[in-house]
Amino acid sequence: MRKIHVAGVGMIPFKKPGTSESYNVMGMQAAQLAISDACITYSDIEQAYAGYVHGHSTCGQHTLYGLGMTGIPIFNVNNNCSSGSTALFLARQAIETGAAECVLALGFEEMKPGALGTGEIDGPTPFDKFNALTLELVGMPQLPMALRYFGGAGLSHMQKYGTPLKTFAKIRAKASRHAANNPLAVFRKVLTDEDVLGDQVIWPGVMTRLMACPPTCGAAAAVLVSDEFARARGLRTDVVIAAQAMVTDFPSTFEERDMIKVVGYDMAREGASRVYEAAGVGPEDIDLVELHDCFAQNELLCYEALGFCPEGGAEKFVEDGANTYGGQVVTNPSGGLLSKGHPLGATGLAQCYEITHQLRGTAEKRQVDGARNALQHNLGMGGACVVTLYQSA
Repeated sequence: MRKIHVAGVGMIPFKKPGTSESYNVMGMQAAQLAISDACITYSDIEQAYAGYVHGHSTCGQHTLYGLGMTGIPIFNVNNNCSSGSTALFLARQAIETGAAECVLALGFEEMKPGALGTGEIDGPTPFDKFNALTLELVGMPQLPMALRYFGGAGLSHMQKYGTPLKTFAKIRAKASRHAANNPLAVFRKVLTDEDVLGDQVIWPGVMTRLMACPPTCGAAAAVLVSDEFARARGLRTDVVIAAQAMVTDFPSTFEERDMIKVVGYDMAREGASRVYEAAGVGPEDIDLVELHDCFAQNELLCYEALGFCPEGGAEKFVEDGANTYGGQVVTNPSGGLLSKGHPLGATGLAQCYEITHQLRGTAEKRQVDGARNALQHNLGMGGACVVTLYQSA
């Protein structure tokens, strides 16, 4: 793979719905921050990829025209919650193939309060088959769609391995402790396990409200450059994308009739396997991971899918403190989606922002000592999963 550097990153503070600026203003701000961080100008950008879920077809253009109208190709990307990392994947691919030397990946979302829905488009949705199988396996039609998916997956793990509800509460409390040190996170209040367990019950015995990530508004961006471009311009070369994979669903998503598989376990496992093999590393080499903790239940499943512990071993992984500072792999030092927030299109680029600062050694109070290998996992139901390995040069 051609050597590709993360030359610049930018992110604005995530906010609750109704308190943010419009998507185009947020996106423009994040893009400008990434460009300034890279020590280039917008005129140096040869292509741009804009990830978002809710919006019109050319929101990327509307956003980036605020920085200049340079005639470059601007691609609009919608892969549900992995839209931001899909934009990153395409930006990297453009450089790898030689189509461009300097590319912007941008993600933004202006969300509304409340649970995610399927939108207002008539006709079949990408979730029809997911919904039908979920109804068969777990019922609970009165609950919001995403909650049924991931709550059902957590319930499957509980039934298979005896995982107690308190394990998910520990994951959520850990996220809050990490986010307390992140000035860009939407929720920075430290929670205890008891706070999480005592919060509003939304699925008895399966989930409380605090175990679900909040709807959030925000934007983040990254500038990727080739090694040749970086060295010719004297740009920083300290963070490299060492390997990356994007995976979509396999027949097992539906055929195995297991909610763990429905929510993308096999996509994550395959994506991680490809990345480890391409980079010549293993899960034991990973210092930190930013993973898709849309629900505390999914974070637990990812420990196993990404190879940090064996199947059925996630409870012990949490109890041993292997998922935080001083443990095996620091998981979501940013606070993750649970505390940092989850503006759908921005999430993948926000993960890139955090990892870049960790590998630069500029994450301040969140800094993971000696971080050299960092993994990113971003999931979009329907489905697409992007796994990326970053290394410090």
